[in-house]
Amino acid sequence: MPYDRRAFLKTTLAASAALTTEAQVGAQSALFPGFVTQKVQTSGAIINTVRGGSGPPLLLVHGYPQTHVEWHKIAPRLAQRFTVVMTDLRGYGDSSKPQDGDNHVNYSKRAMALDQVEVMRSLGFDRFAVVGHDRGARVTWRLAVEHPEAVTKAAILDIVPLPYSRVTRDFATQYFHWFFLIQPAPFPETLIGNSAEYYLLSRFLRQEAGSTVFTPEALGEYLRCFKDPACIHATCEDYRAGATIDLDHAAEDGARKVMCPLLVLWGERGTVGRLEPVMDIWREKAVNVTGRSLPAGHFLPEEAPEETLSALLGFLS
Repeated sequence: MPYDRRAFLKTTLAASAALTTEAQVGAQSALFPGFVTQKVQTSGAIINTVRGGSGPPLLLVHGYPQTHVEWHKIAPRLAQRFTVVMTDLRGYGDSSKPQDGDNHVNYSKRAMALDQVEVMRSLGFDRFAVVGHDRGARVTWRLAVEHPEAVTKAAILDIVPLPYSRVTRDFATQYFHWFFLIQPAPFPETLIGNSAEYYLLSRFLRQEAGSTVFTPEALGEYLRCFKDPACIHATCEDYRAGATIDLDHAAEDGARKVMCPLLVLWGERGTVGRLEPVMDIWREKAVNVTGRSLPAGHFLPEEAPEETLSALLGFLS
């Protein structure tokens, strides 16, 4: 059967409308006591935003397949020193799911970075520090390059730039989803949607017996949001953009580099740490970069919260 994009989007929008916010409010109250939730309209999306604390502004940007909830083990303590702002990337969590746009432009990291700038400006912050993990780290990289006037410091968790140029058999095996999710719609959407919970829990958010990496509350939020068909489609679009228009935008950088202080952290048990020296890669993209590995796999804020928090405080302070 040929792909009917209009029918697919109609279905996903209907499913989105059917979701309630009761679970969201309850989980956020428990995971982020004292934080305030609001929706911020940007020029291209409606961004779910959670804010708390006081002091210099600090933006936290999550990765795939998660939401802002991934910061719940460290955000309350960061809020003792900073005004912490957490967002759900467009297409993720409780943020809106814009239409794809030509060449997936509405899910480019450029578009996502602009969302973050506009959210922070709406909250009264023209300049701020930012920490990004996974997809959020790619947004952070684009943010630091394209909006240097806005970013005071940036921390990037467990990525290297332009990964398609560094593909090995090991990388392709561990990051198979980089090649699966970019397939034309609705192929990956259909396969994932048939058992979204199995897809997440058997591969991305898998836990061994007795593991406390992902708390039940966090897992519940990830599943609630990701099982929305509109979210599944939007997150595929994120990766499709990563294999197309994001590469074009990166090529436009030329000699431009990240000018603000940059901290790079990665998991010593993860795939990133097995690439060529991570710091050498990032020194090609930034003028003032420091970093090190942490005793974790990919999900640093949840696998190694104490070590992640310590490294971030040392850098941000």
